[in-house]
Amino acid sequence: MAAGFALDSRLADSCFFIADVDLCRVLLKNDKTWPWLVLVPRRDNIREIYDLAADDQMQLTREISRTAQTLKTLYNADKINIAAYGNMVPQLHIHVFARFKTDRAWPKPVWAVQHGEIPYTDLEKETEIEKFKNCFGKIQA
Repeated sequence: MAAGFALDSRLADSCFFIADVDLCRVLLKNDKTWPWLVLVPRRDNIREIYDLAADDQMQLTREISRTAQTLKTLYNADKINIAAYGNMVPQLHIHVFARFKTDRAWPKPVWAVQHGEIPYTDLEKETEIEKFKNCFGKIQA
């Protein structure tokens, strides 16, 4: 892991820590509208996937896939969306979230529907974090 990795404060302020897996820090987005995880490669000064070393690119793909499978299994999602924009937060981070034909944005992107985020209660947060910690402990590469 690169020395000096620091999580962007905007990610730290809008997400909860779940686990550090082989490459990424796994975070739960504090918006219960969708089951929404964020993966952040623990490498310093990385903005784009192509900035990662080749081995890290392959590991990132594996971790994205495992995360997507976890969300699909836990929530019986109709679709898993995966995105890496970085327009607002330049640190490379990948959004992985479950979508449902019944959600308020379907079939549009979640960002197409403007709404306030719906934060987790303390109990919901702890329940979700524990659920994911159990899963990520089992799927380490």
